[in-house]
Amino acid sequence: MKLKTVSVLGAILLLGMAAWAQEFPRVDIGGNYSYAHYSPSAPYSQSHSLNGGGGELNLNINEYLGIKMDLQGYGSSLTGFNIAPNPTFPAGLQGNVEGNLFTYLFGPQLKVRAHHFQPYAHLLFGGAHSNVYGNAYQTICQHIAGGCTISKSPAADAFAMDFGGGIDIPVAKHFTIRPAEFDYLLTRFTNPFTGTNNQNNFRYSAGVVFSFGHTHY
Repeated sequence: MKLKTVSVLGAILLLGMAAWAQEFPRVDIGGNYSYAHYSPSAPYSQSHSLNGGGGELNLNINEYLGIKMDLQGYGSSLTGFNIAPNPTFPAGLQGNVEGNLFTYLFGPQLKVRAHHFQPYAHLLFGGAHSNVYGNAYQTICQHIAGGCTISKSPAADAFAMDFGGGIDIPVAKHFTIRPAEFDYLLTRFTNPFTGTNNQNNFRYSAGVVFSFGHTHY
């Protein structure tokens, strides 16, 4: 009788564990629209808006922790320069320059995989690429005799860091909607046009995520 009772209790426990068992995907692949508010560090170049998009790849180690790769690109936007005469720009410079921005970032992501809402946060490091400062050198600096003392086009690559998070809403086992992600994006372009300060930028993204390789936890 005791053995039968223990067997019944064991079966109930196993059924309960199975009912509570959940899954997490080993791989998440996402695509998104992205808006960036770029804030140059130099006082003579105003902040401006950039629109673009990209994708991400998450390799999930367990139900909470993953390693994230995030790639974003932003189309050309018009940036105005109004530089008073100074030792670097003896004649001063004024004009509008088009330039793009790309970021490639990597790092850990923490995510809470609830049934209806899944908040997450990440800390990413990598690089940024922009042709705006090279274009400024070519279009408003080089063509003016004695306009500046720069001897070559500024570097187009810089260090970048991203800290932020968002929320995912699961729709199906393999499909999730991401209504909002908010990030602080730091870039460190250092050249005669920017000085040596960081650029403190804001980024908003929204998109969808596809999940694969589900396993129980």
